[in-house]
Amino acid sequence: MDRQLDLLKRLVEANGVPGNERQVKQLMKQEMEAIGVDISYDNLGSIIGKKVGDPNGPVIMIAGHMDEIGMIVTKITDPGFLKFQTVGGWWSQVMLAQQFDVTTSSGKKYRAVMGSKPPHLLTEAERNATVKIEDMYLDLGVKSKEDVAVLGIQVGDMITPAIPFQVMANEDFLLAKAWDNRIGCAIALEVLRNLQQENHPNIVYGVGTVQEEVGLRGAKTTSNLVKPDISIAVDVGIAQDTPGLSGDAKMGEGPLLLLVDGALVGHVDLRRFIVSIADEFKIPYQFDFLARGGTDAGAMHLAHGGSPAISLCIASRYIHSHTSILSKKDFENAVKLITEVVKRLDRKTVDAITYI
Repeated sequence: MDRQLDLLKRLVEANGVPGNERQVKQLMKQEMEAIGVDISYDNLGSIIGKKVGDPNGPVIMIAGHMDEIGMIVTKITDPGFLKFQTVGGWWSQVMLAQQFDVTTSSGKKYRAVMGSKPPHLLTEAERNATVKIEDMYLDLGVKSKEDVAVLGIQVGDMITPAIPFQVMANEDFLLAKAWDNRIGCAIALEVLRNLQQENHPNIVYGVGTVQEEVGLRGAKTTSNLVKPDISIAVDVGIAQDTPGLSGDAKMGEGPLLLLVDGALVGHVDLRRFIVSIADEFKIPYQFDFLARGGTDAGAMHLAHGGSPAISLCIASRYIHSHTSILSKKDFENAVKLITEVVKRLDRKTVDAITYI
């Protein structure tokens, strides 16, 4: 397995729900140390890598969020089943009969299955209704609350989808949990790595934020520390190249530049500048928009006095479910595009984008 695939595998197979991103942060820290950037933190758990080109240049912030959608244990029943609260947006129809990992405070993992009633026992009303999340439970394969206690599982422990990283039949297509948004973390790291051997006219921050899925929280705190002049959020977008969808975003056709989403109107002049660089280097890209939802850029562009911001996303199938698929080519092109953009964002260019 090549270095980039290994990085992606380690990132997606780490577990980290909003408020409990420690495993992912440790991986980010190891990678940043290997790259050789200065490391700092906010007080919520986000990690910030700093690479200085021109110490008097503008500040460029590239952020991917470390958290994934998951659940938190809220109750252990007498027969040993687990009740939970979701963290992040789940649709109940993708949850039943799936496997999950429960991680204890000491780091031990135990496999659980989301319970589901066999079709033989469903009433007619149940067949035509969606199961409510509050009625669901996880089955650890134990017999009692006491058995759960012996495992060390407690109320407050995190629950995450259980699925290994896999290269698919088309080797460009990669399947895993938590592409939302470990792919953004990987892009931020790879841009920092590329810039280590390059002169660039600015100060670059590659950031892994916390708690994006519950309100862009780490993006708020890190942006107020970094005070970016230009903000780029790297995240997943919604691939619409599957049956039943009619949008234009496709896997393998280049990163998505979001025109607008639920948290941000993408900065027009910053978008035009990025497009000019993509055209110069013949890097494919796509335009997209979201009627609902948003990325960390929604918080980043409002920090301190504000900054031009854009969401640059990787088209992904089946996000906010147990597993999703994306294109390695899109990842590579996003890294290349952001690297070249950063290398050209000097003070004069940033001022022109911002004020003219």
